[in-house]
Amino acid sequence: MAITHIPVDFTNPGQVLACLGLMEAAEVLCGAAEGRFDWSATPCFKLKAAGSENPLAEVLQFLATSEIKAVVPIDWDAEGKSEESLEKPNIFPANEVNKMSLPVILKTEEGNITLSHWCDGSSRDDFKLYSGNRTAEGIGTAMLKGTATKKGKPLTEGVAQLWHNHGDALLADPFGVLCAMRGSYNFDPRGAWTSIDTGYSPNDLKHDVMASPLVEILAAWGLENARPKAIEKRRYCYGIWNHFLPLQLARAAIGCCFQTTDQRTYRFRLDMSGKNKVVCFATEENTK
Repeated sequence: MAITHIPVDFTNPGQVLACLGLMEAAEVLCGAAEGRFDWSATPCFKLKAAGSENPLAEVLQFLATSEIKAVVPIDWDAEGKSEESLEKPNIFPANEVNKMSLPVILKTEEGNITLSHWCDGSSRDDFKLYSGNRTAEGIGTAMLKGTATKKGKPLTEGVAQLWHNHGDALLADPFGVLCAMRGSYNFDPRGAWTSIDTGYSPNDLKHDVMASPLVEILAAWGLENARPKAIEKRRYCYGIWNHFLPLQLARAAIGCCFQTTDQRTYRFRLDMSGKNKVVCFATEENTK
């Protein structure tokens, strides 16, 4: 099995969730995946997956070359959107249709992945943090492909541009390569802000914040089959572990539903930024 080491800040909930997203992606793209967090020296996440190729490189290549589309029911009114920009599967993966929080599908020649945790109709917390006039598809497109001005000039970078321009840096420290962002799913606290903290809204001044689009899209992938544990209103915790676990157990461990002998637990809160919720850095609850 191929193995890769990824530097991680354990107090960054988005990065920890993105590690689970890496496992989810590697399981699909490479084969059986296992992962563990290592705090013996430099904090990192170790990912191994079937095959001889670097699983991180496989995931980055998939994300950089994927096309993103909104998923809608077959009989849904497109409301001015071109049919080519929509995906209409036989089964719609959400209980209700909300045009601002439609599921999305990542499409490549290798296969398709649906992301839909923000419209999860189950009893789990949907962990939808973004609000306003942004759509899941629009945010996902910005995270993967970046955004451009009306004249077509680059405004912000996405995973595709980072992989093309800074591939070696991404492989060495995938969560540490930051770029300017003007909107996200709000999982990376490095890009979080509140008007109370800053004294103004970055949107009002067209001010960019620096964060990782890779963390954003992989955290969304990690939330497909797991959630941080809800403690009280806008208070959560997650667990990390220090020996290799398969994906099924990793999903439970990150939500503190599966206790290991070497688990560490972190608590974090969600702050409000207008109508949006933003993730704050976590504090460790216990040390083992």
